Amino acid sequence: MPDIIGHNYIGGARSAAGNTTLLSHAASGGEALPYAFHQATAAEVDAAAQAAAQAYPSYRSLPPERRAQFLDAIAAQLDALGDDFIQLVTRETALPNARILGEHGRTSGQMRLFAQVLRRGDFLGARIDRALPNRQPLPRADLRQYRIGVGPVAVFGASNFPLAFSTAGGDTAAALAAGCPVVFKAHSGHMATAEIVADAIIRAAEQTGMPQGVFNMIYGAGVGEALVKHPLIQAVGFTGSLKGGRALCDMAAARPQPIPVFAEMSSINPVLVLPQALASRGEQIARELAASVVMGCGQFCTNPGLVIGLRSPAFTAFTEQLAAQLAEQPAQTMLNAGTLASYSKGVQALQAHPGISHLAGQAQTGSQAQPQLFKADVRLLIEGEPLLQEEVFGPATVLVEVADAQQLHAALHGLHGQLTATLIAEAADLHAHGDLLPLLEQKVGRVLFNGYPTGVEVCDAMVHGGPYPATSDARGTSVGSLAIERFLRPVCYQNCPDALLPQALQNANPLGIARLVDGQQSRDAL
Repeated sequence: MPDIIGHNYIGGARSAAGNTTLLSHAASGGEALPYAFHQATAAEVDAAAQAAAQAYPSYRSLPPERRAQFLDAIAAQLDALGDDFIQLVTRETALPNARILGEHGRTSGQMRLFAQVLRRGDFLGARIDRALPNRQPLPRADLRQYRIGVGPVAVFGASNFPLAFSTAGGDTAAALAAGCPVVFKAHSGHMATAEIVADAIIRAAEQTGMPQGVFNMIYGAGVGEALVKHPLIQAVGFTGSLKGGRALCDMAAARPQPIPVFAEMSSINPVLVLPQALASRGEQIARELAASVVMGCGQFCTNPGLVIGLRSPAFTAFTEQLAAQLAEQPAQTMLNAGTLASYSKGVQALQAHPGISHLAGQAQTGSQAQPQLFKADVRLLIEGEPLLQEEVFGPATVLVEVADAQQLHAALHGLHGQLTATLIAEAADLHAHGDLLPLLEQKVGRVLFNGYPTGVEVCDAMVHGGPYPATSDARGTSVGSLAIERFLRPVCYQNCPDALLPQALQNANPLGIARLVDGQQSRDAL
């Protein structure tokens, strides 16, 4: 593992122009690690954006195969990081070794997935409507469309996924695949991890002959605003709090040239447990749900923060079983002191509300997070109580009991946008409550049946997004190959000479990709 020097990455070189330094800390003990990171100055933020902009014309013009080779090289460099790297990540985050090993593989796997997307070619969205010179009353021009990368993208590292949603994470992979150079803002919670991964990306860029400035990384508090407001940045990827994401959205919208912010922010991921499922396997559901709530100390954006059921003896028994299960779960160390403080504040707010009762969980003391279970009056959800809409980031969940199907619908209508919703149901439940699915489709990006939302597969069909405030733009996803579309825009060529067309639109179809030609899918040359 290379030395960690804490300098910013700008245009293929390292820079430490400022005097302000930051320290990384061990998540468990809180002690400072032996590394100092130089906060980027305003001039360095500008230089990073300038470097990305200078790299953009040549990088976006590379054939998809060349960019695929770059992503494959990043994946190989990531895979080559050994046990000492894994130990560093676990020390900075307190996440267990097995979790980091899995996330390590997921991160390189994401890069390879986008390499496959590039080779497949469908991301280009090639469409050709050939000229109709004899059409009456007016002829049609030759029109050809495909998609290009929007330009330099600012990406913000996530606290809870130091690998898969950070330096070489999904936003970076999607932007690079789209032909967009990246300026990455390292998360303060795992700066040493970020540096090792950034080194791997730079090695891959050099190995495959990518332009300098294709990947840049800056450290520091307060540098994000300057990055988002920089006129050369053309899009933003963010995973974090609603407050932080909304601030970035507002900054981007207020620019002389507004730009899109693709922010994943807040979700409580409701789980609906229906009567027949409870009658047949209520105790099992309680065990599985408790395991999902406390997995990773509840530090997943898909953590089940709300459980809804119809009033019945079975739901009463299930409530007692879930409370018993959560009461037995041990306290866990969170990512950092700030995350623990935020969790404690959220738990205290739930405890203080008169319409919410505490069912299980030890008092929050010390440096570890205690699992908690609450029960809220359904009227709070129906009336839009903000506290029930806010994600408590940690191992806590809230039960809501509804009287009947009508009240269940009212409660769901009261929910804001979510990443996921889950139906725990038997066939008879789904038949009796068949009107739930159309309602949930309006509220969430992913509907699960008889599973639990923690765990997001990286593949072509995945949607990790949803209506606001789950994300700032429900039309995309931050996980899976569809994520590339956030950083692309269409360009149309009218009566363009064939030699000047991009390869995706040339008559000979040199890329061999599927294209929509005169309304029909075809791989043939024209």
